[in-house]
Amino acid sequence: MGKLLIVGTVAFDAIETPFGKTDKILGGAATFIGLAAAQFTLESAIVSVVGGDFPQAYLNLLKNKGIDISGIEIVKNGKTFFWKGKYRNDLNSRDTLITDLNVLADFNPKVPFNFKNADVLMLGNLHPKVQLSVIAQMETKPKLIVLDTMNFWMDNTLPELKEVIRLTDVITINDEEARQLTKEYSLVKAAQKIHAMGPKYVVIKKGEHGALLFHKDEVFFAPALPLEEVFDPTGAGDTFAGGFVGYLAETENISFNNLRNAVIHGSNLASFCVEKFGTERMEELSKAEVENRLDQFKQLTQFDIELQ
Repeated sequence: MGKLLIVGTVAFDAIETPFGKTDKILGGAATFIGLAAAQFTLESAIVSVVGGDFPQAYLNLLKNKGIDISGIEIVKNGKTFFWKGKYRNDLNSRDTLITDLNVLADFNPKVPFNFKNADVLMLGNLHPKVQLSVIAQMETKPKLIVLDTMNFWMDNTLPELKEVIRLTDVITINDEEARQLTKEYSLVKAAQKIHAMGPKYVVIKKGEHGALLFHKDEVFFAPALPLEEVFDPTGAGDTFAGGFVGYLAETENISFNNLRNAVIHGSNLASFCVEKFGTERMEELSKAEVENRLDQFKQLTQFDIELQ
C-alpha cells in the first residue's frame, strides 16, 4: 500500500449542460482526483485551500473517503475558488462564464509532515509555482511525479511550466494542449517532443475517444467506454488522473505494463464521473460497479486473431 499526495483545487462549480444546470456544487481538480483514488487501497492526502464559506459537510465527505485533509488550509475570512461554465450541445466544448480565484490567488501550499515521503505525487491543475513549491517540500523524491496542466498555464506561465515538466515523470494533457505545447499536429511527434522536455511517460487524453500512453517507442491506446448517457463532463479528466495514480500507488509498480493497466483504471472511473452532475456519481460509487465496468472494458478491447 503506497502513499499518494494530491495537490490541486478544492472548489465550487456551477455547471450548465444541455441536460440541466446546477447552482454552486462541490468541484475542483483535487476533489475529483481524491474521490477516484479513494477506490483503491492506499494512504492519500490533499493539499489545497478553501474559504470560510466552504461547507464542513464537504470536508467530512473527503475525510470519510479515507483522504487526509490536514493539508487543506481554511482561510476563514476568504472565499473559495469558484468556476462557472456552460457546455455546448456536443459536450466537447464549453464556455467559461466565471472564474473567481479568491483564496487561490495567494495560496502557499503546506505539505503535511507524514506525506513528505509520498510514493506518488499528483500535481493537479494549478499555477506551476505552486506545483514547484510542493516538489521542493518533499523530503524524499517520489517514485513517480505526475503532472496535469492546461492551456491557460501554457499561455501565461510557460517558463515555470517547463520547469515543472522537466521534473515530472508522467504528464497528462489533452490532445489540444499537447499540440499547443509542442506546435506539432501529430500526437506521436508531440509525445516525442514532450519526452525530450523531461517526462518518461506521456498520457494524451482524447475525451470520448479514449487516451494514449507513450513511452519511448511504445504506444498504448485505451478507448473510452461508449455510454448511453453523458450528463456532465466536468472533472472527467481529473477523475481519469485519480484512477491512474490511485492504481499505481496501490500496486507500487511503475513499469510500462502497469501504467497501461493504470490508463484502463483511469478511463473506467472517468466513465462513471460523467453520468451525473459534479461529484455526485463518484460519491456513491461502489466497488462492485467498478469491477463490473472493468469487465466491460475487457470485453470491449480483447479479441482473438490468428496471425500468419
